[in-house]
Amino acid sequence: QVQLVESGGGLVQAGGSLRLSCAASGRTVSTHHMGWFRQAPGKGREFVAAIDWSTGSTVYADSVKGRFTISRDDAKNTVYLQMNSLKPEDTAGYYCASKAGYFADYKETRRWDAWGQGTQVIVSS
Repeated sequence: QVQLVESGGGLVQAGGSLRLSCAASGRTVSTHHMGWFRQAPGKGREFVAAIDWSTGSTVYADSVKGRFTISRDDAKNTVYLQMNSLKPEDTAGYYCASKAGYFADYKETRRWDAWGQGTQVIVSS
């Protein structure tokens, strides 16, 4: 059974940083695509970042490009999201996701078959 557990969320002032972690069990992060999504109150879940398991290439939403970095530690079977220069509009629940197959459809939430429970990030102005 696949389990993804996020941690590292919290309250931070605008301009600050947080690092989210996603610990995986029942699935190996080095052989599955891994991604981060977020959902603000009253809004749909949106793509944030993803990493291709086979090439290691990373992709980002335009809104976070240059501020967020996704990475993985194969030895710990964990994926991270380093978030710098945080803005109030980054406030949301952040969710880790995993999938096999094509990487190109990474923006489509329905293509990801395993999800964590989420961790809350609140950025104060």
